[in-house]
Amino acid sequence: MRIGELAARTGLSKDAIRFYERQGLVTGHRLANGYRDFPEEAVTWLFYVRTAQALGFTLAEIRRHGDDLRDAPDSAEALSALFEDKIRVIDTRMAELSALRADLSERVGTGCPLRAGAV
Repeated sequence: MRIGELAARTGLSKDAIRFYERQGLVTGHRLANGYRDFPEEAVTWLFYVRTAQALGFTLAEIRRHGDDLRDAPDSAEALSALFEDKIRVIDTRMAELSALRADLSERVGTGCPLRAGAV
């Protein structure tokens, strides 16, 4: 299918699809007339990409795990493992942010200078 049809079926802009193509997330083959031709599976895959992004996965993470997800995108076991890994990353980041918040809260009203080595 051409890029316009893929855009219409996924709700993405042609530019977004071209961006995903440059990022290696979707592949369109060039026809003799220069048009991109995308396989039917690209529709489902782009919905997975958008959902994964909404769940906090970066494009690099999606690209890294893309082959596994394309082979079995509905595999509860594979997806659960990815989700558990992402939860660990989020928990770590939340702990870091909590520590940063505590540090900032301690400095409120102290006039603590914001210069290197002040911590």
